[in-house]
Amino acid sequence: MSVITFEATSRLVKAGDITLHLNDVGDGPPLVLLHGSGPGATSWSNFKQNLPALSQHFRVLAVDQPGYGKSDKPPFSREDSIFQVTSRALVGLFDELGIEQAHILGNSLGGANALRFAIDHPERVSRMVLMGPGGAAVNIFSPPLSEGFKLLRTFFGADNPTRDQLEAFIRIMVFDQDLVTEELIDERFAAAVEPDQLDGARRVQESMQNLPENDQLWRYLHKIRHPILMTWGRDDRVLPLDMAIFAMRRLPDARLHVFPKCGHWAQVEHQHEFDRLTIDFLTMEA
Repeated sequence: MSVITFEATSRLVKAGDITLHLNDVGDGPPLVLLHGSGPGATSWSNFKQNLPALSQHFRVLAVDQPGYGKSDKPPFSREDSIFQVTSRALVGLFDELGIEQAHILGNSLGGANALRFAIDHPERVSRMVLMGPGGAAVNIFSPPLSEGFKLLRTFFGADNPTRDQLEAFIRIMVFDQDLVTEELIDERFAAAVEPDQLDGARRVQESMQNLPENDQLWRYLHKIRHPILMTWGRDDRVLPLDMAIFAMRRLPDARLHVFPKCGHWAQVEHQHEFDRLTIDFLTMEA
């Protein structure tokens, strides 16, 4: 199989009233990847290591969500939150590409947006893989504001965010500290402080802190009837594992896989196992 590159798979697609950037690779049933909300996040940065395996079975659409990467960075409001804007943009993307229904794989913020989309447009979703999904639970035992979210707010709240602040955040994302290389920190920091991306991500953070009641997604999980695989890191310091228990009681057709020695990035720390679980779940017969 040829090497998958960013340049060869990159494209811009009109998605309703905004333009989304995505990396489009592979053939087969469509699988949409939605990244998390960390500094410098894009779907390529979150999932590039998973594309070779996933694209052998699916047409993978690794989407930069509104506010991130090369996608548009629209304003958000209490009446038109990041969840609602993304849900609407995904409908526009599906319509533009002629996709009637797709699998959705979402990490953190991407998991929250996957849930919002499934609530709003259940007929457009087949199965979902949710990795430490945001919005899916209220804390049972852990503090309301996790260590990860405190560091996230420190970074985005600074007038001039620093590389050290970015490194502190990246280090609590993973259990295995050897994964935090100088190259990774430099790559994410350069993207995070690019003015357009920094402004867009700050708007997203503000939107998530001011959600209306109908975007408190945990209230509506019982309505989501799709088959769901939830994966969680046992050592997640952003969205702690106790939140998974709450979500499991509310989602009618969810199953849970917990990775040991794993933080918030299961797709990185347990890449091969994660890829195998995802492929098996999305391709098994109903």
